[in-house]
This record gives sequence, structure tokens and C-alpha cells, in this order.
Amino acid sequence: MSGTLLAIHVGPQAAGRMEARREVRAVPGRGLEGDRYFKGEGSFSKVPGTGREVTLIAVEMLDLVEREQGIRLDPSETRRNLLTQGISLNELIGKVFRIGSVRFRGMRLAEPCDHLERLTVPGVMKGFVHRAGLRAEVLDEGVLRVGDGITATAEERASL
Repeated sequence: MSGTLLAIHVGPQAAGRMEARREVRAVPGRGLEGDRYFKGEGSFSKVPGTGREVTLIAVEMLDLVEREQGIRLDPSETRRNLLTQGISLNELIGKVFRIGSVRFRGMRLAEPCDHLERLTVPGVMKGFVHRAGLRAEVLDEGVLRVGDGITATAEERASL
């Protein structure tokens, strides 16, 4: 199972615009430098839960929702940090995977919420159920770069 990191987005403030980056530092227990959740200022930072360090979404899901529901979102509008291609994010729940040299653990689905729908268009919640990506924790500090490979190896899956 392998894919590619197509884009990186960080949101410096809750409900603010997401900004594209060519690279970003990932830090265990914090997330991506420059992101609202890294600073503890995200809309849901005070709500207990796992997987708030990094969120991923697959370009294939954006395309599928556009075809099926007629909803077109720019990757930055999804409020997810990392745009992927060629890898099933739903299959990474509970698994360790790498983006470049940085290891992550897939924690849970990043289901859409009414906050996302308020910031985008009606129908987003329905269209993106079970398709809105993955929430993950950072296991190693390192730099992510657009174009990095994404892999989940048998060895890493067995190490959980």
C-alpha cells in the first residue's frame, strides 16, 4: 500500500483560511508547526479526543463526492492538513504509516461536522460521511514535503 503527499495545509487560527505550504515540521504530541491545533487554538482543542495532531484527506474522495453529490471543494476548504493520492486512508486506522521519513499512527476517521458545513456548503456532511479522511498522531519529529511517498509496510502494521 503506497501513495503520495499532494499538498500540505495549515490553519493558523480556528475557522480561518488554510494556508498551503511546500513543507512543514511535524512534532509528536503537537502536530504541524503553524497549525491552530499545534498551538492548542483549534475549534476542538479543548474537547478530549485522539487524532487532533494531523488530518489527512484523499484527492480520490474529493473527486468521488463531486461526481456523486455535485459538491466541489478545494482541498484547503476541507480543513484537512494533508492531501493524499493513491492510498486508502480508511485502511490506515490503527496502523503505523510513513510520509517521507515521518511515522504516524492512524487513529480514527475524520468525519465531517456541522462546523465544516457552516464554513463551506450545504450537503458537505452528508456527502463526506466516511470519506472525509483520517485523524492521525505524529510518532516522529521531521519535515514533510509535498511529493513525499506514503507507505504502510507489513513490518509497521505488525508493530502495533
